[in-house]
Amino acid sequence: MQWFDRSPRRVFFAISLVCVALLAFGQYLQHVVGLNPCPMCIVQRYAMILVAACAALAGVGNRKGIQVAGGAATVLLAVAGAYVAARQSWLQWYPPEIVSCGRDLYGMIETFPLQRAIPMIFKGSGDCTAIDWTFLGGTIANWSFLWFCAMGATALLVVLRRYRAS
Repeated sequence: MQWFDRSPRRVFFAISLVCVALLAFGQYLQHVVGLNPCPMCIVQRYAMILVAACAALAGVGNRKGIQVAGGAATVLLAVAGAYVAARQSWLQWYPPEIVSCGRDLYGMIETFPLQRAIPMIFKGSGDCTAIDWTFLGGTIANWSFLWFCAMGATALLVVLRRYRAS
C-alpha cells in the first residue's frame, strides 16, 4: 500500500499503459483474428481511450489538484465503461428472443449524417449478444468489465489517498 502513497504518478501511468495494452489486444482481435466489434464494444473502446487519457493526465500532473481531478475523471469513465460492459454481458447471458441491435456501425455512418449516426451507435447495432471469443470462460465483455472495475478501484484508491494527504 505504500506504493500508492509514494508514487501516485506511477500508478496512473500503469493504468494508462494497461489501457493501451488492452486496446492493442482489441485491435489484434479485430484485424488479425477477424472479430468484428459491435457498437457496445466500440463504446467500450472509447471509454478505454478516455480512461487512458485521464490517467495519463493525472500521471503527468505534479500538483495534487491535477492528480485528484484526473483520477476522479478516470474513476467516472471506468464506471461508465464497466456499465456498458456489464450491459453487454447481461445481453450475452440472457439474449432477447428477437435480436434488436439493428444495423451495423459502418452502415449507419455511411447512410446517415453524423449527428444521426452517433446516437444510433449508442443504441447498439449488429449482434451485441454474440460470443465470438472466450478466455477462461469469460467473454470479451466480461473481461472488459473486470478490467474497468480494477482500473476504477485502483484510481479511486489513489485519489482518496492523494486527497487525504496534506
